[in-house]
Amino acid sequence: MTTTPFRDLLNTEGVREVCHLRGRLGFMAFHGGSLENLTDVVAEQAAARSEASYYGVLQPPDLNWHIPSHRVSPAESPTLAAFVEHVEVVITVHGYGRHGFWTTLLLGGQNRQLADHLAGHLRPHLPDYHVETDLQKIPKELRGMHEQNPVNLPAKQGVQIELPPRVRGASPVWKDWQGPGLVPHTESLINALAAAATTWPSTAPPSRLPRT
Repeated sequence: MTTTPFRDLLNTEGVREVCHLRGRLGFMAFHGGSLENLTDVVAEQAAARSEASYYGVLQPPDLNWHIPSHRVSPAESPTLAAFVEHVEVVITVHGYGRHGFWTTLLLGGQNRQLADHLAGHLRPHLPDYHVETDLQKIPKELRGMHEQNPVNLPAKQGVQIELPPRVRGASPVWKDWQGPGLVPHTESLINALAAAATTWPSTAPPSRLPRT
């Protein structure tokens, strides 16, 4: 039987698929573990603090396999399929690094109302960062607009948030940080995401509509 890269990844030794079904808003981090450092920690802790649902794929330290988002398919994972059916809107957490964007958080995805809502919480919590919601100012490959991207599969789609290294604690800025816990900017980020999730208006359970 022919398999896809995503199914092959899930079948790889040491890769963990994690899912907690709670609220109708969900967080995802399917490039987690060693691939996009701390994205799974941010997503899972924000979900736990806001009683939201969570789905993550965590790669072990000896693996660094990037599957393009639009190829991360529920058809290849019953766990992801159950998550997408359960939530009505989602926030996917990714990490990136790019010259000129070291202190910029990018908010893509098709649910622009949620993007503005998130930005309203992120900006006061992270005053040292720029939170970009204008899709025309986000690099095309980081906009999260592909129909098959998991961020856009739930009934009301969602927001793809791209985090630069500094806000994830993966920057020379934090070389002297000894803890305890996560660096202050990461803690502020998680608190902002949890607050945004908690205050996002509750709506009726999702009804799946045909996609053309």
